[in-house]
Amino acid sequence: MAKVIFYEKPGCGGNARQKALLIASGHEVDARDLRTEPWTTASLRPFFGVKAVQDWFNASSPRVKSGEVKPGEMSPEEALALMIEDPLLIRRPLMQVGDRRESGFNQARVDAWIGLKETANPVTDACLKEPSPAHRRRLRTEEA
Repeated sequence: MAKVIFYEKPGCGGNARQKALLIASGHEVDARDLRTEPWTTASLRPFFGVKAVQDWFNASSPRVKSGEVKPGEMSPEEALALMIEDPLLIRRPLMQVGDRRESGFNQARVDAWIGLKETANPVTDACLKEPSPAHRRRLRTEEA
């Protein structure tokens, strides 16, 4: 199994679920606080690979939700500078196994990368404070 360096926001319920799945799948998790890491452009940029700049951001961040920060209108350089200044803008978790780095938690992608145990419900990087797409559909059905 893999040793996963896992950058999180301590206390985040979503990150706790992701770590629990990694551990249940037999992986060793080295959890680190995303907010206290001394990020540089060179250390942060590799986590985003070929993703679009807007996909680098935590869509649940109050600064993104309010429109103060507009990820779709930024250059990679501007985005990195802003994220280094305010790490809570970073889509989390950031994970590293060996030389490979990833941002966010796409269960199928992580499973293909290092292997994950099957789950009854999907584990994602969506904020637990926001209803999942399935939950929103259920609510709409119940309201009808």
